[in-house]
Amino acid sequence: MPELPEVEVVRAGLEPAVVGSTIAGVEVLDGRALTRHVGSHDDFTARLSGRAVTAAVRRGKFLWLLLESAAIEPAEALIGHLGMSGQLLLRAPGAPRERHERVRLAIDHPAHGELAVVFADQRTFGSLAVDALVPTADGAPGGWGSDAPLVASQAAHIARDPLDPAFDDAAFARGLGRRASAIKRVLLDQTVVSGIGNIYADEALWAARIHPETPASALSTRAVRTLLVEIRAVLQKALAEGGTSFDAQYVNVNGQAGYFAHSLNAYGRHGQPCPRCGGAIRREAFMNRSSHYCPRCQRKR
Repeated sequence: MPELPEVEVVRAGLEPAVVGSTIAGVEVLDGRALTRHVGSHDDFTARLSGRAVTAAVRRGKFLWLLLESAAIEPAEALIGHLGMSGQLLLRAPGAPRERHERVRLAIDHPAHGELAVVFADQRTFGSLAVDALVPTADGAPGGWGSDAPLVASQAAHIARDPLDPAFDDAAFARGLGRRASAIKRVLLDQTVVSGIGNIYADEALWAARIHPETPASALSTRAVRTLLVEIRAVLQKALAEGGTSFDAQYVNVNGQAGYFAHSLNAYGRHGQPCPRCGGAIRREAFMNRSSHYCPRCQRKR
């Protein structure tokens, strides 16, 4: 599943092309892409057609396009979640259909002219919806990409991510102290901290020398501080390298893959030597997926 770096790469790629544009047309080719939309396919089309986009925003793994309000109350946004294999691509108007294309938006930008925003999704777990915006609980901007203290209601339940300027380090530490669950399980809980998935949890825990099964409440203040530093470092490095792409599903808006897979130290390296100590990286089953760590460097205490 795309995690924070992959979704942020998409958001940053969309931003210059869509902000200031007007949605000139909407084509829904597969209704499964609108499972999160409350309303019919015609309602989805009608609520987007003719609307101007004022910002491209992300919180955790969700991203949304703020829509010009005019007389519409409450304010609305086009929210998207990429699921397992979703893609948001920029294409020339009239470009051939993508292989797994589900929705296409025709947009008209005053500087860039006409473009198409294509939502493609091989496994159909991703979705688009027109969603109401609600005030943020802390009064801070709703997400990365906008100063407005508003968040799409479908994303309001998730916590801020570690790269968000409004992320509260102390509250995060207190939250860990109240949880006896394994630290990796807690990192994947989007109500505690958002944007971190299996890949970056493994990488951050490796960098912080913390065993993934360590109870979150057993971590010292120093260990929590170190973990946050490493989480941010891993996410920022992945962002700089365009995210992690293992196949053609994880791409930016131009269809290009990221190359952070070449920088992985633990995830996906079962049986290979640990870059730090030379011990063999171990893979274990974890929540219907796999957990990767170095048993020598990341000892369970």
